[in-house]
Amino acid sequence: MCALWRKRQRGSRALRSTSWLRRLLQTRRSFFGVRELDTAVQAKTRGNTMDWPHCPVHRLGQAGVYIVTCGTYGRVSIFRGAERLAMLQDALMRTALNYGWGLQAWSLFSNHYHFVGESPADPRALPRMIGHFHAETARIVNEMDGTPGRKVWFNYWDTLITFQRSYLVRLSYVHNNPVKHGLVAVATQYPWCSAAWFERNASPSFQKTLAALKTDYVNVRDDLSFDQVDATW
Repeated sequence: MCALWRKRQRGSRALRSTSWLRRLLQTRRSFFGVRELDTAVQAKTRGNTMDWPHCPVHRLGQAGVYIVTCGTYGRVSIFRGAERLAMLQDALMRTALNYGWGLQAWSLFSNHYHFVGESPADPRALPRMIGHFHAETARIVNEMDGTPGRKVWFNYWDTLITFQRSYLVRLSYVHNNPVKHGLVAVATQYPWCSAAWFERNASPSFQKTLAALKTDYVNVRDDLSFDQVDATW
């Protein structure tokens, strides 16, 4: 298994807070995998004085890194507004943690979302995690709208990423998805994506690598129109 994707060491560790952010930051694996991935690459190539931007492409093999996309039923902007998007983001963080998924990038919108995540040992945890996430968020938003039983989510699409360059391009694509949809000029201005965290925590060399990548032709299902979306979220 590629050293970049080795599983975190087992061991007990007390969690002092119930907030999802504190719990995630206390795990042995970096929340987005950025610190550990970058450190591992630099350690692997230090003898050749190679930094991250010059790292060769590696197969990820069975590491289980996926990009996942899902839209609301009928592409309706059910999650429009800061309160609903914050609820959606919080639910994704908690559910991913509970099912052992390591989220590395995400963008959440009023009618669809994307995320890049590393699965636990059993990748069959993905449909279970998605099912839990969708059931919880559908229940909450239907309570908000007084529409019990309304169908909220449509089917999701997932793709296993097998090459490191593919991973990097999709990581950049998801971080910057709010810009693609014209919601902000700079992705870090959008509160419900991972771009701001990435900017604060990733090494300069890693950020430089992603900034140099072209994502215009990345093959990600993203035809979920924003025609009905309020530009103020």
